[in-house]
Amino acid sequence: MGSFHGHQRAFLLAASGQFGLAIDNRVLFATATDWVTPLQSAHHLGRLPQELVKLRRFGLIIVDEVGYIPFEQDAANLFFQLVSSRYEHASLILTSNLPFSRWGDVFGDHVVAAAMIDRIVHHADVITLKGSSYRLKNSGIDTLPSARPENTAE
Repeated sequence: MGSFHGHQRAFLLAASGQFGLAIDNRVLFATATDWVTPLQSAHHLGRLPQELVKLRRFGLIIVDEVGYIPFEQDAANLFFQLVSSRYEHASLILTSNLPFSRWGDVFGDHVVAAAMIDRIVHHADVITLKGSSYRLKNSGIDTLPSARPENTAE
């Protein structure tokens, strides 16, 4: 979990997934927005509780890019249910380019974001990567606009 701007996040996620597999966990990976689609389908079919139970059979779910695209209210509620269903049952790795203080904007509801963050950090190791982007290393650009102090909330 943390602010990743080309800091070889993919490597860290792949290594985490491989570790999960090495200790006999089943692992799933998708972006935050990609997780919403099957949850919406299950919800519309009246099968959301069953889908969440099915997903709990996986020892590790990796959710990439939380915060890159804002969620509509229904999607935010479904994503909260995914996080909540895994709380104290199975492992979850999330990546985000935003500090927790901005998640209310992403999910369109500060109360839902706070409840989600509460569940996420309760048993978590939060890792924040800082520094110049690996992709920007030879570009002559020191910092992405989104990572500049004037554009981040603390």
